[in-house]
Amino acid sequence: MDPTSPSARRHLPPPTALPLAVALTAVLAMVTALLVALAPRASAATLTPVSSFGANPGNLAMYSYVPDGLPADAPLVVLLHGCAQDASAYHGHSGWAGYADEHGFALVYPEQKSANNAISCFNWFQPGDTARDSGEARSIRSMVEYAVATHGLAADQVYVSGLSAGGAMAGELLAAYPDLFAGGSIVAGIPVGCASGMIDAFTCMNPGRTRTPQQWGDEVRDGNPGWDGPWPRVAVWHGTADTTVAPANGDASVSQWTNVHGLSGDPDATEQLSGSTTAAYHGGDATTASVAHYTVSGMGHGTPVDPSEGCGTAGAYFLDTVCSTGYTVDFWGIGDGGQDPGPDPTDPPTEEPTDPPTEEPGVCVTDSNYDHVSAGRAVQRSGRVYAVGSGDALGLWNVFVTTSLTETSPGYWEHTPNGC
Repeated sequence: MDPTSPSARRHLPPPTALPLAVALTAVLAMVTALLVALAPRASAATLTPVSSFGANPGNLAMYSYVPDGLPADAPLVVLLHGCAQDASAYHGHSGWAGYADEHGFALVYPEQKSANNAISCFNWFQPGDTARDSGEARSIRSMVEYAVATHGLAADQVYVSGLSAGGAMAGELLAAYPDLFAGGSIVAGIPVGCASGMIDAFTCMNPGRTRTPQQWGDEVRDGNPGWDGPWPRVAVWHGTADTTVAPANGDASVSQWTNVHGLSGDPDATEQLSGSTTAAYHGGDATTASVAHYTVSGMGHGTPVDPSEGCGTAGAYFLDTVCSTGYTVDFWGIGDGGQDPGPDPTDPPTEEPTDPPTEEPGVCVTDSNYDHVSAGRAVQRSGRVYAVGSGDALGLWNVFVTTSLTETSPGYWEHTPNGC
């Protein structure tokens, strides 16, 4: 019987017949239930160890992160930690979990064991661990195959990124498995094929090796002889003040992958990003280039993060500069799988306005970041909003963050921190 129906109420004693304590308890229960109903649901997704995932000749551990409600054929990103790190640290600091939740893709974290390497580096310098279907490379392939099959992910949208030794191993995986990975991101890493042993590894790290673009490109092509299909799109991140892995390695990686893609060494487009970062695009623009080179001025050795934009947290080898995760998501083109932050999921805003703003120059507009983008006063990148023209950062792309913009000249908007 429904206790709220008229017939049910007739069978209840009058309110005055209820003891005061019972009445108060009932009221508190109703309030608690209402608060629970109105509170945002916490995600049940956690970083989860996977004990058995198939062939594991490299003796690696596997962790996965699969957001709740992930759609079928969602992308997969494989993330490789640096030396003296582990899967949990990389997951907690890099900002990838937030982007996976927001944009709808899964994460896999291979983890090195001290039994394989004393300081838990991936063995990017050992041919037995980087060759196709050998050692650590084969173990990571098994993780990908397991995740794709278990969670119904898109086999043609698998990407890999890593820091330092993890970045070097990411490059080796791209060379060994161009049929498995659609793209990669090498953060403070080493060019493919630079080292063939431990002693070589230190030379490669600093000062680095000098080879021609053709020689570097041949190292990639030798990883999978006979491959004539498309090569992965590659982003290269490096700080200019990196004394652990010399910045020359970033230049060499760009030289290597542009050669593989049959491109010249000159970029087709460049732009200035936040955090004193310069982006150079080879073979297209920010969304179509085959190779992107992100240079962070003054940054040392680590993964670039931007806590002020909700992109990761600062820590050892996680440096507060720029959101490398967000820009990498944009570059790969996997930022469309998440939930629309606006009120109408069937009509999401576009990044570029179809009609010019109608306001007269000099006008100040206070609105939600969602509506700023919809009206063409701002654009969004990976869930963050930037003013059209000035590029001023406005924060998260949703209907809850409200900011003020002033059009100082036609089509040029600037953030007005104190409001209109």
